Amino acid sequence: MLKSSTKKSSGIDPKKIPRHIAIIMDGNGRWAKQRLLPRIAGHREGINSVREVVKVCGELKVEVLTLYTFSSENWRRPKHEVSALMQLLLKTINREADDLDRNNVRLKVIGKIGDLPEQPRNGMLQAIDRLASNTGLILNLALSYGGRQEILEAVRRAALDGRTAITEQEFSDSLYTAGLPDPELLIRTSGELRISNFLLWQLAYTEIYVTDVLWPDFRRDQLYDAVLAYQQRERRFGQVSEQLPAK
Repeated sequence: MLKSSTKKSSGIDPKKIPRHIAIIMDGNGRWAKQRLLPRIAGHREGINSVREVVKVCGELKVEVLTLYTFSSENWRRPKHEVSALMQLLLKTINREADDLDRNNVRLKVIGKIGDLPEQPRNGMLQAIDRLASNTGLILNLALSYGGRQEILEAVRRAALDGRTAITEQEFSDSLYTAGLPDPELLIRTSGELRISNFLLWQLAYTEIYVTDVLWPDFRRDQLYDAVLAYQQRERRFGQVSEQLPAK
């Protein structure tokens, strides 16, 4: 594994690292089912993948890593599963905060954090405050997040302000991700071919990478594969190759 990781990392062009990587972390339940384990076991193992991906993104000098942690639709899951996920979230925040701080990681949250139960919500806010002065990777967690919800909230705010004309930049500045670059690479694990109400506005020109690997099995090598695939693509933004600036 070490030799494989070293070989793959050596092929990555440090000048073409995506500034912002977003990940739909899918497959925790299937990973657990394959092993005849309860679903929460897959989520627990997925935390190890989060830890490694955060570390590698820091090493690659990625500016922002956005993880689809808990969607607005996930509240519809069985109550016992939602409760277990909230407890896991709180434990993870408490356990990982020291390591994130040592690695100069700043924490942000997008979504309706007020929907979270009191303890995980307060734990998250405390961690955000503690890591606020860090200057390295921004770890951006989408919690109780929905892309349509985000867009509707921005439209409602514009309507309440009486704005009848608004530019794309002004609209972007009204979203949860204001101040962050749009994702340049979206990774979806487990082979599903949909974006699941995630960053609908921000993904307009994002390169999409889908892997059959389930999230608990997604580690350093798999992230290298995604970045290498991204670096092999030509990003045209609606233009043809001849219009692009010379490299």
